[in-house]
Amino acid sequence: MDTTITPDTGAATGAATGAAGAAPESASAAAGPSAGTPAGPSTGTHAGLATALWGRAEQQDFRSRVRGTLLGSALGDALGAPLAGLSLDAIREAHGPAGLTDPATAHGRRATVTAATQLTLFTVDGLIRAHVRRDTGGWHPPTDVHRAYLRWAATQHDWGPDERREDDGWLAREEWLYARRGPDRACLTGFADATLGTPAQPKNPTALDAAATVRSAPFGLLVGWEPALVLQLAVECATQSHGHPTAYLSAGALAVIVHALTRGESLDAAIQRALGLLGTRPGHQPVTDALRRAVGAVTRGTPGPAAVEAVADGRDDASDALAVAVYCALVAEDVAHGLRLAVNHGGDSTATGALCGALLGALHGETALPAAWLAGLEGRATVLELADDFALEMTQGPTLHGPSVSSPSWLTRYPLPPA
Repeated sequence: MDTTITPDTGAATGAATGAAGAAPESASAAAGPSAGTPAGPSTGTHAGLATALWGRAEQQDFRSRVRGTLLGSALGDALGAPLAGLSLDAIREAHGPAGLTDPATAHGRRATVTAATQLTLFTVDGLIRAHVRRDTGGWHPPTDVHRAYLRWAATQHDWGPDERREDDGWLAREEWLYARRGPDRACLTGFADATLGTPAQPKNPTALDAAATVRSAPFGLLVGWEPALVLQLAVECATQSHGHPTAYLSAGALAVIVHALTRGESLDAAIQRALGLLGTRPGHQPVTDALRRAVGAVTRGTPGPAAVEAVADGRDDASDALAVAVYCALVAEDVAHGLRLAVNHGGDSTATGALCGALLGALHGETALPAAWLAGLEGRATVLELADDFALEMTQGPTLHGPSVSSPSWLTRYPLPPA
């Protein structure tokens, strides 16, 4: 039986159980990635919710991985953006035999991000608000994430921020986000109205592309959640725009892999964890086949465009993009090498670049990212601010809001929805 995130109670029913928004009892104390142990707090339970004690080293490691995930995803997105719609031959004709090796111009300037990064940022915003709203007794993260996606949808048709929308918070008032950067059609139609898509009644049940997968890396940053719940939350939020199993299970697989990496596991172990959780899900075969194809390709020849296109298998769907990203992360000599591999092919270069960047950022942290690329990245200050807010909420939430304490500035940044 599948796990289900249920509204208002924070409970999970089905195959996995635990406090849906806090660290479960099985989360262990972290000693940091060098020790090979999961990153996160030491925990205990009280009145049904976990109480977490984060040490300074654990907080620093977690923040570095959050920053790495979000900045890495944005870098990969920006690197792939100029290659959208190009075949490998066309990429080489435009950028030389080695393909694109550094960020180039797209959407009128160098190192611009696309709707993939925009939606990823709004995913983070929704997750922060879900944790803030738990204090009110209303606890249903898919609803809060959906509200965040509706705020993104407004950026796609409004001229700029609307100060009359008091519940927008700070992210929806960032003017640079009010630009159309190749939004996926299923995202536009999925968030065209306030109806919440669910696994039982998904939006766009034939949508196979990777747009929902790309925005799902932040679910993996919920290090206090059990992996099965991370998978389920990513699946539920993916079905809000992409209702085909290949699309929403690819989103769930990415979230589980990022989750394991953020907790200090190896990429190989993270992939095996995802395969184990996917195996009982109806419609999992294209996604599990794609992950196994990526792992198997590591030992076959020198990494390069031909190997990448062989991993892709020509399906050009979410499972293909995930396979390419996982393969490139597995064989990457460093982050820049992995991202160059991930975008120089004839598939969805923005998706594969963003997915590979998220994986490498979660694995190595922000300091492994190429500084020269970061320096010119569009929206870098916003990504960093949101990443730090997420890390602060996850590690210090009880000091920011709760029955006995409240930070007015925090609730201005992440306001509760209207009653």
